[in-house]
Amino acid sequence: MRMTKMTVMDGVVLAAVTAIVLCVAAEAWTGEIRGRVVCDDLSENEMGNKSAEHSLAGAEVAVLCITKSGEVFNYQAFTNSRGIYTVAETMPETDRWVSCLARPIKSFHERCTRRGDSHSGIKFTYNLTSGHSHTVKPFLYKPATAPIYCTSAE
Repeated sequence: MRMTKMTVMDGVVLAAVTAIVLCVAAEAWTGEIRGRVVCDDLSENEMGNKSAEHSLAGAEVAVLCITKSGEVFNYQAFTNSRGIYTVAETMPETDRWVSCLARPIKSFHERCTRRGDSHSGIKFTYNLTSGHSHTVKPFLYKPATAPIYCTSAE
C-alpha cells in the first residue's frame, strides 16, 4: 500500500514540475539579428564602372542590444564563408531586446581593410515577435589601395 502512495505522490510532483517547465517555456522569447559584410573591389569610378562586391569571410561585427529591463547585452560575431553573421538569444519575454546597434569592428581580409561606407554602425528598434529575424543592411569594406584596373585612364 505504501508503494502506491509513493507512486501517486511521484506522479503529482512530476505533473507539477512539468507544468512549471511548460509555463516558463511558453514565456520564452527568441530574437535573431543577421547581416552581411562585403568587399567592394571596384566601386563606381568616374568612368561609370559598376561595383564588384564579394563576401568577406571572418570579418568581425559587434552587436549591442538593450532589453526592456534596461540590461545591455554585447555580442561578438564573425562572418561565415558567405560573409553572413548571426546573433541569436533566447530570454524571457519580459526582458526581450527593444533596441540594438550593429557595427563592423574589423576585416581580416588581406586587401579589403578600409571601411567603405560613412556610418560606423546601424541602430534599429527590435520589435519583432519571437522566432523572427532582423536583417541589417550590409557593411562595406574597400581595398586599402585601389587595383590599377579600377583607376580611370587619363
